[in-house]
Amino acid sequence: MSSPTLIPLPEITHTTTLRVRYADTDQMGIVYYAAYLVYFEVGRTELLRACGIPYTELEAHGYILPVLEAHVRYHAPARYDDCLQIQTRYRPHYTPRLYLEYDIRRNGEQIASGYTLHAFMEVHRWRPVRPPALFWDAIQRYALHCQRHP
Repeated sequence: MSSPTLIPLPEITHTTTLRVRYADTDQMGIVYYAAYLVYFEVGRTELLRACGIPYTELEAHGYILPVLEAHVRYHAPARYDDCLQIQTRYRPHYTPRLYLEYDIRRNGEQIASGYTLHAFMEVHRWRPVRPPALFWDAIQRYALHCQRHP
């Protein structure tokens, strides 16, 4: 397997909207602290989908992205029925690690921020690998498209 052509790529940013469900709130009526990690997952999933590489396609080709580390910083409470914007940022690097940053806002007000760190793994060998070609090719196409059409 040959290495892909590596050119410096711009940061990729994708924003998705999510409405807070009643099930996401605690007895105090605010979003339960752990729900923000699920919101990060929504942001991550939608960023990959926007790039043309849905997570299911990575899995179908034998790759997974387990979480190695996660961090959330809480800035303000979100409540049931709030409409949240989840911005996910990725600075493409051809390494076995995938580092994503998140910013969750409600009408411009920052609610939470954080990051997740993942490893590309081959599911059958359970070993870290560099991003597979299908991932890297999709990321390159999307990043270059976004650069030409901001």
